[in-house]
Amino acid sequence: MSIKPDAILFDMDGVLVDSLDSWWASLNESLTKYGQAEITREEFINKYWGHDLQYNLEKMGLSYEILTFCNIAYSNHVSGVKIYPDAIPTLEKLKHYKKAIITNTPEDCTKQIVNNLGIDKYFNAIVTVDDVARGKPSPEIVLKACNLLKVNPEDVVLVGDTDSDVKAGKVAGCTVVGVKIDADYTINTLSELSDILVY
Repeated sequence: MSIKPDAILFDMDGVLVDSLDSWWASLNESLTKYGQAEITREEFINKYWGHDLQYNLEKMGLSYEILTFCNIAYSNHVSGVKIYPDAIPTLEKLKHYKKAIITNTPEDCTKQIVNNLGIDKYFNAIVTVDDVARGKPSPEIVLKACNLLKVNPEDVVLVGDTDSDVKAGKVAGCTVVGVKIDADYTINTLSELSDILVY
């Protein structure tokens, strides 16, 4: 069954781009600088991936100072962020839809990534963690994007790859498409959106 939403919201990290190792490296660089033990890649994925940085550092009992440094450190690792092969072909197919990026990545890094990869032209809005009081799993970032696009959340599809994305989307009232994660619809690759959406 195909659906035709009024807009599509995309999480960036893990959906459009592969940035996991860049974030993991940035966090460990920050932990080392402030005399904390590094964490393994597996621990990073299982405990922290998908949440905003402030939430993660609070969970780890670490200071805001480390958060600030980690954001700076990440800007040194964005060159390692790669776009998934099916991202641009999928965005091309979706050109007639209103679209926005909703990401827990800071604004300056997001702009650097989006511009470096040449995907800014596909989006009507980009909402980052710097634009809201709390990042995902709070629905605030989703609601702000819907407001910018002038659409009702109930008429919007959100595409994400983490529990934080699913929770934020569901609380906001969106239909959620999970990439390799349980949601209203689940897909294994972004290209499978064509099985769900009207093109």
